Amino acid sequence: MLIKVLLIGGTLTFGFLTLRERRPATHQAVRRIALLALVPLGVVAVAFPETTVWAAHLVGVQRGTDLLLYTFVMTFLFTTMACYQRLHHVENQLVELTRELALAEQRERVR
Repeated sequence: MLIKVLLIGGTLTFGFLTLRERRPATHQAVRRIALLALVPLGVVAVAFPETTVWAAHLVGVQRGTDLLLYTFVMTFLFTTMACYQRLHHVENQLVELTRELALAEQRERVR
């Protein structure tokens, strides 16, 4: 019973901290809507573990833990790819800014 309290508390804390994040994001609304769906699902999955088995059977998986594992693996892959693409974009911006700075410094030296 203690583990359920800890997991539900952690899920709610995660949701609260993510919702109160103030930095601007391009997909802030989508993130908040997804979070409003995921946090209650997480609480239900912890409070009533048999619901994960039921959901697994709906999609053709034998055990609820397997369904959760597959979901987390796909989420990890998606997140990793999104972070890679974002990092690549930031690196390209840094290269462009560095070039512009070098050209601006060279123009100042010529004058």
